[in-house]
Formats: sequence, structure tokens, C-alpha cells
Amino acid sequence: MELSDIRGNDAVVGALRGMVDSGRIPHALLLHENDGGGAFPIVIAFLQYLYGPSGGRVGKLIHPDVHFVFPVAGKDKPVSEQFIRPFRELALSNPLFREGDLYAALGFEGKQGLISVNESKSLLDKLSLSGVEGGYRSVVLYLPEKMNQQAANTLLKMVEEPPEKTLFLLITHEPEKVLKTIFSRCLFLRVMPPSPENEIALGRHQDGDSQAYMDIFSDLMRALLDKDLLTALETGEAIVSLENREKQKSFCKFASQCLRWIFLRQQGMGDLAHIPDEWSETISDFSSRCRKTFPRGAAKHIDRAVMLLERNVSQKVLFTDLVNRLYLIV
Repeated sequence: MELSDIRGNDAVVGALRGMVDSGRIPHALLLHENDGGGAFPIVIAFLQYLYGPSGGRVGKLIHPDVHFVFPVAGKDKPVSEQFIRPFRELALSNPLFREGDLYAALGFEGKQGLISVNESKSLLDKLSLSGVEGGYRSVVLYLPEKMNQQAANTLLKMVEEPPEKTLFLLITHEPEKVLKTIFSRCLFLRVMPPSPENEIALGRHQDGDSQAYMDIFSDLMRALLDKDLLTALETGEAIVSLENREKQKSFCKFASQCLRWIFLRQQGMGDLAHIPDEWSETISDFSSRCRKTFPRGAAKHIDRAVMLLERNVSQKVLFTDLVNRLYLIV
């Protein structure tokens, strides 16, 4: 996919194209997307444009001067390079992959991915060598918020003062969790969720998980709006029954996206939401029935639930508490 094929992020695409055309390319870009929100194909399209004649290999994720870093799991603190084949297969088949999709493809379902100091050291070793083709060397770093403190500090100097023609492209879901010293060295770009047309072009249009999450979210919202606490708590049990913690986290991120849609509809900015047609009527109904203070308040409670999931708090206690908190503010 080329930059001209991207839909729904004209400002971001225009800025990236302008960087290449002007020759004024920042050494570090931080793209904030919702989980599965389209930053990865934008990054690849940008690199294809930057690399010109060799851009075809960028599109196939096999260019020797483009390095991919992503969270992995394992007792011996493995590095991304050891899992590049399944990563490449996932990204080529589903450019709008989510964090949970990545862990499933790498065989880490139910585990917490991490970017360790071993990863940072391995990357620094690669960047200490000259580029194979003598042009830009690029690092696509997926989820910098998954770097531990030691890993981030090890990489910080390179991000601050990279060698000539070295480019860092960071894709984050939670920019507030990125090490502030790294965040401050990057040009920040907000990537809006892809349009339904772009999802179809990229080969994903509301997969089975998304519809299942929407069913749960809809049941929860209806119970909350009807002030039916018992049914709302039963919906909480449905969240607990999802396969593993990663699925539960994915649901929470999906619910946060739905709350954003509701908020935008309430503010009269529905055109910015890119709500899939099949869910538009449901979101409109919720936005008309709930208080305008609810989406932001609910999003904070859901963010807290994700944080507690990462700390291995009992799922049953966690989601019962979440439902109760939502019930009090709806």
C-alpha cells in the first residue's frame, strides 16, 4: 500500500509526504493509534515513499535497512529478531493487527510482552554498522510503552542523537506511558482509526473478536442505562469468561474506542469518528441516552481496569468492581 492509498488520515499522510519531498525528515516520529488503528500501514507506506526504488522490499518487510522491534516474551529475554518470520506473516496478512493478534501469532497468548534491555542492546549493535544500501536506516518500534526502564534508558541516547540518516518510527497505544525523555525527542502524530473503506482495502473489516466485543459492550451499556445492575453484573461475568487476560485487555481497549465514538457523537463531531455502518445506530442510541460526562468517566475506569489486569488482579473481582463503578456514573 502506498501513501496515496491511505484513507481517513489526510493530515498525517500529507505531513509525511511533505517531509520526504522537502528532505526535512525528523529523526524520530511517535504515532499514536488506537489498538489496530492503522499506524503500521501508514509507517510502511511512508518508508516505501522514502526508500524510493527499493520501496518494494519495504512493503514486503524484508528491506535490510528497516528493523522491526516489538514486545516478546520468554524466560531468556528473547529479542524481536527471533520472531521476525511470524511477525512478518501477521503484518502482511493483517496490517491492522492488534496487540492481542501479535501475541497470538508469536505464541504468547496469556503472557505479557516486553521490550527488554537485551532488545535495546541488540538494536544498538545493528545501528552501529553502516546501512546495507547506504541510505536511511529505519527502526519501526511497535509499543514503546512496553520497554522497561533499563531498555528505554539504553536506547535514549540513540534517539536523542542518532547517526546521520537514522530514523525511528514509534507506534504507541498509550503515549502517556512512553518514557518522557523519549516522548519529548519525537514528533507526535495522532493517527485516527481507519475508514471502513480502508479496512476493506487492507483486508480486515470487523473481525469476529470485534463483533463479539461489540455484543458484550452493547449488553453492558443497555443494562447500565436501564439501571439493571444484576444484568450488568452478568455482562461483567461475560468479560471474565473471555479466553485470557489479553482478550480481556482487548475488550477494554475496544470499549474505550466505543466510548470515544459516543463522546464524539454527543459533541456533534460524528464525522470524525469513522463508526462502522453496522454499529452507527447503536452508538447513536447510547450517545443520546447517557450523560455527556459518562464517556470520559467510564474511559478512566476502563484504563484503571487494564492497569490492574497487567498486575494480575483477580479478573472476577476486577470486572465486578468495574461494572459497579460504571453503574454509579451512568
